[in-house]
Amino acid sequence: MDRLHAMEVFVRVVESGSFSAAARDLQIGQPNVSKLIAALEEHLQVRLLIRSTRQLHPTEAGLAFYERARRTLAEADEAETAARGLGKGLDGRLRVSAPVTFARLHVIPRIGGFLDAHPNLRVDFVLDDRFVDLMGENVDVALRGGELSDSSLTARKLATCERLVVASPAYLARMGTPSTPGDLLEHTALVYTQGLIAEEWRFRRESGNTSVCVPTRLSFSAAEGVREAVIAGLGLAISSRWVMQPELDDGRVVPVLTDWKLPHADLWALFPSGRLPTAKARAFVSWFEEIFSKT
Repeated sequence: MDRLHAMEVFVRVVESGSFSAAARDLQIGQPNVSKLIAALEEHLQVRLLIRSTRQLHPTEAGLAFYERARRTLAEADEAETAARGLGKGLDGRLRVSAPVTFARLHVIPRIGGFLDAHPNLRVDFVLDDRFVDLMGENVDVALRGGELSDSSLTARKLATCERLVVASPAYLARMGTPSTPGDLLEHTALVYTQGLIAEEWRFRRESGNTSVCVPTRLSFSAAEGVREAVIAGLGLAISSRWVMQPELDDGRVVPVLTDWKLPHADLWALFPSGRLPTAKARAFVSWFEEIFSKT
């Protein structure tokens, strides 16, 4: 039995919650997963998993073994990278989670340079505006904007950007341009439900802070929907410059209430909690931070 491979399979089974999901992630047959777990339990002379028709849970011994096994795998990855030399390239698979619009505008057009530097590396993008379960979906690193709601994650701040209230010129010509936050009560707001800024918009300036509960008829779970609705003239929205920069540049969208400031948007690199970031994940973050700082 390849003990390191058996550890990898066991860790993936625990994190994915099933033999079949682990088999798909590792691209091996499910019978092989079952055999490896059985061989590992026989080798250790202890039961690691409790199986039922619908659920799978680690035993107390299995949970203790899982914690040590994932640290061992991370250290083995580090050892291989050190021996190979990072400059000679990485290999294997890297799973990156990112919001759809941000990835479309800022990551995917540039990823070719990263792939050229590591020709033996495969990158799988998990594009979703929701906060995915990094452990459950076997994600190595996630790019996320806004405030962090899960303090248990290992996080690294990469950049900060201003948020703006934006609208199309056609909408403003039809409905008028708000001059104070209170004027928003006479407008239609387009709300992005994934962020902490939803229907209560908070503003500040030297004279004081204020908040407005904006009226809305349209809400979206993805920033792409907000962008398209703003461009179509359906209302006003809060957006970071990262998401709306092309439209701000060409005039399809304009900022309003520029005398007032909104909470900034932070960009974070998130790593699964409880384990060391892989060398591949760290290399990706370092590369992206460098190229993104030049935009």
